[in-house]
Amino acid sequence: MTNRGRLSAPGELTRPGSLDGGPGHLQSSGAQDNGGPASAGAAVLAPEPAEVYLAGAGLLADERLNDYARRHNLQPASARPGALKYLRSLWQRRQFITGFATASNVAMYSEARLGQLWQVLTPLLNAAVYFLIFGVLLGINRGVPGYIPFLVTGIFVFNFTQRSCMTSSVVMRQNLPLIRALPFPRGCLPLGYVIIELQQLILSFAVLFVIILAYGEPFTWYWFLILPILALQTLFNVGCAFILARWGSGFDDVSQLLPFIIRTWMYASGVIFSIQTTLALIPGKTLYNHPGLAYLLQINPAAIYITLIRNALLTDQRTSMPGYHAYNAVRCAMYGDAAKFHIPSHVFASKVIYYSSYCHPVVSEPALWGFAVGWAVVTVIAGYFFFWHAETRYGRG
Repeated sequence: MTNRGRLSAPGELTRPGSLDGGPGHLQSSGAQDNGGPASAGAAVLAPEPAEVYLAGAGLLADERLNDYARRHNLQPASARPGALKYLRSLWQRRQFITGFATASNVAMYSEARLGQLWQVLTPLLNAAVYFLIFGVLLGINRGVPGYIPFLVTGIFVFNFTQRSCMTSSVVMRQNLPLIRALPFPRGCLPLGYVIIELQQLILSFAVLFVIILAYGEPFTWYWFLILPILALQTLFNVGCAFILARWGSGFDDVSQLLPFIIRTWMYASGVIFSIQTTLALIPGKTLYNHPGLAYLLQINPAAIYITLIRNALLTDQRTSMPGYHAYNAVRCAMYGDAAKFHIPSHVFASKVIYYSSYCHPVVSEPALWGFAVGWAVVTVIAGYFFFWHAETRYGRG
């Protein structure tokens, strides 16, 4: 049926209100039939039309809906969008992502008496426990100047990556009602949880700055380097969140196994001790005779971001970094084996402890920046495509 109402069949409708060319045809409105059964009966018993058009729709009677959809560039609502289109849809919902993160942060400790203060107390208490065990009881702090700022900085920075991974591994299963109720890009959820941890890190850094200044560290322009470093770490965390969110949506074993992996990763990333100096430059230590292992540990992403932020915030760490000064074999040996040179402990702690800067670096500072950029870019791209590929499967089960 077109906008003229044409019906192709015996007794076709040639103009509104007329039937022509069939038994009992009607010449005009109100005209009498010249013989045969009533024209209404003929019209009812007429053969099916060859072509029928819906008024204003442009859909043929024998045209399949998928052909119609293809002709008009329509797609099923459940179809996975293209990678670039999906990225644009995530950007369009950036206000939802940040709003979701902020609301979750506010509600996280709403029932606790100390409220949001726990966001700072948790890493501080962890730092106190690690300092008691490793710094006081085991003496791991030997060879590390300014050990408390060193330790607290490492714990705060690693906690950002640790919590981003842990929460993202369960985010899809914890938000199944939301996923099934509303249509939105599922990537908003792992992104939102990384933003939650970033907001908590910013609050923790306010406390970290107070601790650093209280220990006599001066404020320098190097502090501004934490901005690009944190941006790169955030990109890396987003990539990890995408990967773990997809894995965690399929089976619960990921969230059960992840704490053990994360804990091992923490010990291998130099959070508690220095993998650049203490373990790599002192004879008899684990990494001294295994330079290949020392290299692998120092280029792991968590260790890179921790080292770069320590070097930006802590002058003692930056000036004691191997390679900071030109190589000096004698001074490097004095740092590595102070007892051989009969150096008193107070002289070592005040002066010789910085002689690690005269040793050859396992990984230089420029190389650390290169690895930081590489880890961030590769992880976020790989994680994005890995998560996007399973977009239509989230929420099923």
